[in-house]
Amino acid sequence: MNNQIYVFVALGILALLFLLSGLARLFRKAGPHEALIVYGFRGTRVVKGRGTMIFPMVENCRGLSLELMSFDVAPKQDLYTRQGVAVTVEAVAQIKVKSDPESILTASEQFLTKSPDEREALIRLVMEGHLRGIIGQLTVEEIVKQPEMVGDRMRSTCADDMTKMGLEVISFTIKEVRDKNEYITNMGRPDIARIKRDADVATAEADRDTAIKRAQAARESAIAKANADQERVLAETLSQTKQAEATRDLEIKKAQYQETVKKQQAQADKAYEIQANVMQQQVRAEEVTIHQIEKEHEVKVQEAEIMRRDRELTATVLKAAEFERQRIETLALAEKQRLTIEAEGQAASIRMQGEAEADIIFKKGEAEAKAMNVKAAAYQEFNQAAIVDKLITGMPEIVKALAAPLANVDKITVISTGNGDTAGLNKITGDLTKMAAQVPALFETLSGMPFSELFAKVRTIGDKAPKPKSE
Repeated sequence: MNNQIYVFVALGILALLFLLSGLARLFRKAGPHEALIVYGFRGTRVVKGRGTMIFPMVENCRGLSLELMSFDVAPKQDLYTRQGVAVTVEAVAQIKVKSDPESILTASEQFLTKSPDEREALIRLVMEGHLRGIIGQLTVEEIVKQPEMVGDRMRSTCADDMTKMGLEVISFTIKEVRDKNEYITNMGRPDIARIKRDADVATAEADRDTAIKRAQAARESAIAKANADQERVLAETLSQTKQAEATRDLEIKKAQYQETVKKQQAQADKAYEIQANVMQQQVRAEEVTIHQIEKEHEVKVQEAEIMRRDRELTATVLKAAEFERQRIETLALAEKQRLTIEAEGQAASIRMQGEAEADIIFKKGEAEAKAMNVKAAAYQEFNQAAIVDKLITGMPEIVKALAAPLANVDKITVISTGNGDTAGLNKITGDLTKMAAQVPALFETLSGMPFSELFAKVRTIGDKAPKPKSE
């Protein structure tokens, strides 16, 4: 009995597994990159991004890829532009099935039974046809310089046809444009020449600006150097002036210091001598006191004899000490006066020397000033007669200077080719006579009046001149 139960349970489990396996085969799922087209007794529907149950025998499904399709669009025949230039264009198109159910159904109607190669061939034919029409409306320059514009026009032109097939153009990019007649190559030559010309002009202008800036920099450097030299010279002059002033002040201070030092040294020496004399006197006084005490002790021993000898010694020793003290004081006073006189004499000598030098400098300047005043007064009294006198006395020197070149001539060779006074040695002497005859004209130019008038005024000036007083 138990065995039968186990068998029934095992059979039930197997049946359940078969049922689940069958249901799993009937359930179809659509990935994010595809759409399931389910068709059958419930009609045609689109399943995208989810799963659905497909009943066998009454329903069926086909998968349609929603992935991006990329393929080359490169017509084998030449495409002619609006200018009639044959060009070869290579482009890349990115196309996919639209994501809405209507477009998916439309694309399934067009391409569900075709292979990927057949589908791309159909799309390429449509794209090449539209590309041929667009190229025929543009110039070579527009195609080469504005490839984005060509791509935009392709997307807008193909949009209707692609929509009818349930597709959309994601991008259209021109990869290359060529022509057999080198039109594109020649098209860039004017720009190349213009760019080269602009580069040459820019280089020339840059060289010019560089030369100008270098010249300006050199000029500014020269000016700065000149200013620096001027400032350096001025600084050196000021420094030398300061050094001279400092040297002068130092010498004055040295002289003052030496004078002060000598005075203080003299005073110190004198004070030392005085103090030495005082100490010596004190020592002598102490010696006398000691001697007196000794004598007093002796007096006590021999009173009578001591009294007599004390009077004698007192008279003799005190007088000698007084005399010695007076002599020492006299010598000290004399030495003090001598040192004082010497110090005052040295100070007076230094002061007199400085005053003498200052007096010499002052008298020299005063003499130069008087000489300048006398010369100025003489120039003011330098009348026309004196000027005439200077001119006349200087005439021999001028004639001598005119003849000086001939004096330096060692030898003269005369080659006469003419006649009369204009040839030979007569030509030389004639030229000298003419040169000497021009001297009065020179003096007339310098004095501002004719030579005859100058001599006429000499007499007048002499008459007006003051007569010397007879002694």
